[in-house]
Amino acid sequence: MTVPTQRLYFIDIARSIAILLMLEGHFIDDTLMAIYRDPDNFYYSSWLYLRGFTSPTFLTITGVVFTFLLIGKNEEVYSKNIRVKKGFKRSVELIFWGYLLEYYSFHVLQCIGFGILTILLLYGLYKLVKIIPLWIYFFMAGVGIFSTYAFFAKLQGTTNYWPHNMPSFVQNMFYGKFSVFPILPKMGYTMFGAMFGVLLHTFQHKVKSWMFILITFFTGLFMYIYIKDVLLIFDASFSTSYYHFYSFDWLYKCLGVVLMFFAFLIIVEKLFDIKQSLFLKIGQNTLTIYILHNVLLYGAITGIGIHTFLERKISVWYIIPSTILFLVTFILLIKYLDFFKTKLAFILVPIKTKMNVLFGIK
Repeated sequence: MTVPTQRLYFIDIARSIAILLMLEGHFIDDTLMAIYRDPDNFYYSSWLYLRGFTSPTFLTITGVVFTFLLIGKNEEVYSKNIRVKKGFKRSVELIFWGYLLEYYSFHVLQCIGFGILTILLLYGLYKLVKIIPLWIYFFMAGVGIFSTYAFFAKLQGTTNYWPHNMPSFVQNMFYGKFSVFPILPKMGYTMFGAMFGVLLHTFQHKVKSWMFILITFFTGLFMYIYIKDVLLIFDASFSTSYYHFYSFDWLYKCLGVVLMFFAFLIIVEKLFDIKQSLFLKIGQNTLTIYILHNVLLYGAITGIGIHTFLERKISVWYIIPSTILFLVTFILLIKYLDFFKTKLAFILVPIKTKMNVLFGIK
């Protein structure tokens, strides 16, 4: 019997915060004048440091949300599972939009799309071979993908793109000229997110307990503080002159911060009623926001955007109000999104219908 899935609103809060951080991060990075980009400046360096946690959060959340919903239909046959069908459809959509917006690079949408495909493949393997718990599949995938960074770290800053002698669009997936979010090691966050999604579903009625919150928080804290020491222990026994485990400690540090962030947001959901709000709606429409921000900021598809006129031209005195205005634009967009969808229904509905038929979704 399928266990009813309890909605966990802290995930939507996390998605909303992550997409808003992405918006402000991209806007400031693109428009702030070069003279103010001083790594020795406390405010700029703090902003730059915190910005580094945005993509790990976003990629981890993807794994959490998709897997949490996927195994809600765990009793169904793999080929008939509606979540499996929607997952393949979502992957195609993400990869399509990723290349349409930035055809020459491998960016976050493609990385997420391939991440969902990997989750589906591992879930299919689990359905065939049920000896090993599902969360272990994702854990091993996450560890394996993170571990590849010790190899790719040696290539950083070189033009020794990998795989060698392959087309650039293939190299960009791993290490190429335009590898913005390469599968290795970035997709590791999605795998660990999938693992966390399995645990959330398994213990969904205990998620808001202080025991679960504290375990999540202190696991993250341990990873942030001690992961390098743990990896150095492995290094002492298994490292070579070429391969060092400690070189990818930063990946686990970021994952630790994400876990602490999740623990904090579970507390927020536990203490406050946030079930219906515009803020949650923002997190439920991240793909729409991402696509439109690419068009508005970078001029994707149209060729003209804010980047065209304001690239590195806004002073520190105007960057905060300008960023707020940029964020408000998207908040208002989401507030009236249903209105816009209604007006565009003559285009959106037929496309959605044809896509559903293609993937066998009724």
